[in-house]
Order: sequence, then C-alpha cells, then structure tokens
Amino acid sequence: MTVNRRFLLARRPVGTPVSDDFSLVEQAVPEAPKGGFVVRNCYASLDPAQRGWMDDAPSYMPPIPLGDPVRATTVGVVAASDSPDFAVGDWVLGLNGLEDYSVNHAGGFTMKVDPSIVDSPSRFLSAMGAVGLTAYFGLTDVAKPQPGETLLVSGAAGAVGSAVGQIGKIMGARVIGIAGGAEKCRRLTEDYGFDVSIDYKGKSVDALAAEIREAAPDGVNVIFENVGGDVFDAELLNLAKHARIVLCGLISEYNSPTKIGARNLWSVLTNQATLYGYLIMDYAPRFAEGGAVMAEWMAQGKLRIDEDVQEGLENAYAIFMRLFTGANTGKLVLKIADGL
Repeated sequence: MTVNRRFLLARRPVGTPVSDDFSLVEQAVPEAPKGGFVVRNCYASLDPAQRGWMDDAPSYMPPIPLGDPVRATTVGVVAASDSPDFAVGDWVLGLNGLEDYSVNHAGGFTMKVDPSIVDSPSRFLSAMGAVGLTAYFGLTDVAKPQPGETLLVSGAAGAVGSAVGQIGKIMGARVIGIAGGAEKCRRLTEDYGFDVSIDYKGKSVDALAAEIREAAPDGVNVIFENVGGDVFDAELLNLAKHARIVLCGLISEYNSPTKIGARNLWSVLTNQATLYGYLIMDYAPRFAEGGAVMAEWMAQGKLRIDEDVQEGLENAYAIFMRLFTGANTGKLVLKIADGL
C-alpha cells in the first residue's frame, strides 16, 4: 500500500458513540524508527474496553488522545525494521491502533507469534489472545471454582463469557449463563455446554433474581461479571456464603452518561464474599503458558471459541458498534489485510 489509513478518535463520545466521533484519514506509510519497526496490521481486536479508553477519565490505561487512532490489540506482519529482534516478515501481536501500519519502538509490548500453529492469525486475538486468556486465568488463578460449585456468568454468550463457561465445565463446576435473547441462550446450552441459560431481557431485577434463585437454590459460589447494572444487582441477591466475584467488565454501563452502579453490595458483606477487580494485563508474561493449554483443549474438542470476523478498516465504526447492539456472534475481529 502507498497510504496508511487511520481510524482516529476525533472527539470524546457522550453516551453511545456516533460516527462523527471518529474520522478515517490517509497518511504516508511510516518508516521504521531507529531501533524500532513498522507492523502491517492484519487483524484487530474490537472489545468493550475500547469504549472506556475513549473517555477522558481515570482508568487502568490513559485515555486515547484526540487525533490518535483508536487503540487496539492487533496481529500483523513486520513490514520494515531497524530492530535486531524483529525481522521483516515476522508475525507479531501487540497493542497498536486501528490503522494499516503501526510504528513500534524498542521495549514496547509486542511479541512474536507463530501462525503455523493456528488455523487463522485471528486466533491470537481470541482463543490464544487476551479474550481466551482472560477467561483462562480469571478462573484458574482468581476464582478457582471447585468441582460441584455453581459458577454464574453474565454476558455469557460473548467472547469472554462463552469461554468462561466452558472452562468452568472443564474444571467441574455447574455453570449458569445469563444472555440476551432466545438465540443466545440456545447457544449457551447447545453450543457451549452450559447447564442452564437465563434470558435477562425484559425482566426486572427482582424477576431476574428469582430466576437465578430457581436455578441455584443454594446460592452461587462464583460470579464472573461482564455486564454490571441491573444484571449484577440481581446476581448479588443470590450469593452463597464466601462467594467469589470476578469483576471483569461492566458493558451495560459503558455508554451510559450516568453511571448506574451496584445497589445490592450489602450482600457482599452479609455473605462474606470476595469482590476481585480483574485485569488480564497482569498475566501478559504468562500468555504462552495459558495459550498452550487453550490450544490443547481446542484440539481435544473440549473448548469452542467462535469468531465474528468482519472486514474493512473503512467499516470500523459500524463493526465496533456490533458490540453494543448484541449483533456479534463470537469474538469480534476486524480484518484489515491478508498480510505481506
């Protein structure tokens, strides 16, 4: 390519992002800086967390500066290099932007990957990447469900949630999933092996709490929370003693100008539960370890990781919004190019 297309954050969204919050520009293809290299991005991960990075608010990562490309984890090919560690043609995974070409400097968060071990390089953004490993380490290292315990997963039909439920089953837990709509609930039990699926749509907090109670009359031992808001409040009314809550996401609140918050936190106190704020970045040094286990489980047919691959950097806004309309059916990935 002779130009570098870049999907920039033009202004900070208020509530649900609109197309005017972004701009697609064409600039010159960058050259490799001294000691660094340039990546031709082939696939980019689209995740709810990116919405939070667009706000000018304190978080675990700095806000995306206005005029910069929307930050994203990408997998691609080294197109130019002045680095002794990365050669032209190497496949790499790193934190870059929604753009054709990204400049990487020495010492950044970029690692080589081997595309020969997967059916598509996009797997490094799903099962072998942050999404699959969020589920893996969140259960094996943080929640540690024991055989026979009940695991409740919100956002269960999403990329992280569906993996959490399946790993929970591998670990011997009884798994309940909460999702929106009959089709997603069908997928939970028929495609992913959940024991029970619950549709939250159109239900009050009390009605949803009652349905959870029916499925788990002795309470829930582990909650893997991806949604927040009313769903989380209903879950909190069904804690077992000494329950563990892994707080991974709050997608129902990301586009809300007024934050909802949890109103039933008293249940954490009375049930002596543990609430753990969980970020996958702490586990980056162990990605190879977790990825090897995930790959083995998939090869054994124990784990199914679906991907929703959509094409075209020019379609980035519409594709990103699939996350918030429930249109995606699996890990949402933007395909930018085939590679060199």
